[in-house]
Amino acid sequence: MNRLVERFLRYVKIDTQSDPDSTTFPSTLKQLDLSKMLVEELKGMGLDAFLDKDGYVYSKLPSNIKKDVPSIGFIAHVDTSFDAPGQGVNPRIIKNYQGEHIQLDETYHMEPKQYPSLKKVIGEDIIVTDGKTLLGADDKAGVAEIMEMVERLVEDPSIEHGDIYICFTPDEEIGKGADRFNYEWFKADFAYTADGSEVGGIEYENFNAASAKVKFTGKSIHPGASKNKMINALHLQMKFHQMLPTFMNPAFTEGYEGFNHLTEVKGHVEEATAKYIIRNHDMSIFNGQKEKFIQIAKYMNDSYGYECVSVELNDSYYNMYEVIKDHMYVIDYAVAATKKSGLTPKFEAIRGGTDGARLTFGGLICPNLGTGAYHFHGRLEFASIQQMEKAVEVFTNIVKEVTLK
Repeated sequence: MNRLVERFLRYVKIDTQSDPDSTTFPSTLKQLDLSKMLVEELKGMGLDAFLDKDGYVYSKLPSNIKKDVPSIGFIAHVDTSFDAPGQGVNPRIIKNYQGEHIQLDETYHMEPKQYPSLKKVIGEDIIVTDGKTLLGADDKAGVAEIMEMVERLVEDPSIEHGDIYICFTPDEEIGKGADRFNYEWFKADFAYTADGSEVGGIEYENFNAASAKVKFTGKSIHPGASKNKMINALHLQMKFHQMLPTFMNPAFTEGYEGFNHLTEVKGHVEEATAKYIIRNHDMSIFNGQKEKFIQIAKYMNDSYGYECVSVELNDSYYNMYEVIKDHMYVIDYAVAATKKSGLTPKFEAIRGGTDGARLTFGGLICPNLGTGAYHFHGRLEFASIQQMEKAVEVFTNIVKEVTLK
C-alpha cells in the first residue's frame, strides 16, 4: 500500500464530525484528534507547525530558492459532515473497478446506471465505505493530498519552490471554517482549497448563500372549542412553504439554478420554526429570493392581523467569482499545472461553498481544486486512488508553475 493511501485510510478512521448546534469553537473537540496528529506529522517532516487555540493547524515550508516568487497556500478542512454517521469508518478498497454493482451492506448499494460518477473511475482502484458511515473523503482526501505533496517536496529538494503555507481548518461543514482564520500569519499571496470532487476540477464560482429562520406564532385553543379561534402554527408553516416558488426546490434545480431548501421544521400548535438555506449564483436573483421570504411574511401578517410570521435572514458567503475575475492568473497557474499532469481542466460552478469562498472575500484569493472523491456527505461516498495521486501531482505542478514565473 502506498504512503498516500495509507495516510488517507489513517485519517478517515478518526471521527471528526462537526456539530451545527454546538456553541463552542471548534464545534467538537474530536476534530482536534486529527489536527494534533497532523501537527506531529508536519514536525516529523522537519517543518514548524502548530495548532492554535481555535483548532486551526498552520505550517510553512520555507522557500528553497533565492529569487522572489509568489508565496502560495494550500488549505483543507479536517471536519466531516453531520449528514451521515461518522464514527467507526471502515473503508475497503475495490481493485480495478469495472463498472459492476457495488453492494456496501444489506441496504446500501450503487452502480453506474444510477450513479454516473462511477463511470469516471472505471479501471481505477476505489475506496468505498461499508455502508454504515460516510467515508470522510470530504475533506480528508484533500488533507492527505496536501500532506503527501509537502512530504514529497521535503524529500526532493531539487523541486524548486517559494514559501508554501499550509492550513487545516475546523468546522467547514457548518460554514464556520473561515471564522477565525489567521490572515496575519498566513502570508500567502494566494491559495487553493483542496475540497473539490473530480481531479482536474478547477472551481472559482460558487453560490451566494444565506440562511433563513422563520418563526410562526399561533393561537392555541382547545380543539373542541376552536372554531374561528384557533390558529395552528404548524398550518402557518405549511402555508408559508407553499407560497415559496415550487420549482426553486433543490430537487428541481441544477447547474446555475438556485434554490430554497427547507432543512428543518419543529413545533406545535402555538409555535413552530422552519429553517431554510437560500442559494443562487446570481446576486440579483439571490437578493430576490431573500426578499420573497419577507414579502410572504408581510402578506401573512396582514392577512391574519397580527405578527404570526417573523423571518431572520443571515448571509453566509458570496460567489468568489466576483473577486477572482480580476485575478485570473491564479486560475491560469492551476490550468497549466492540470495540463502538465496530463489532464483536461474541468470548470464547474460549485453548487455549494467552501472555505475558499469566504477566504477570497477576506482578502486571500482561494479557488478550489478537485481531489478525486465523490458522493460527499453520505454512505455512498468513495474516492479513486489514481485520482488522488493525480491531485498530488497537480498541486506539485502548481508549485512548479509559480516558481517558473
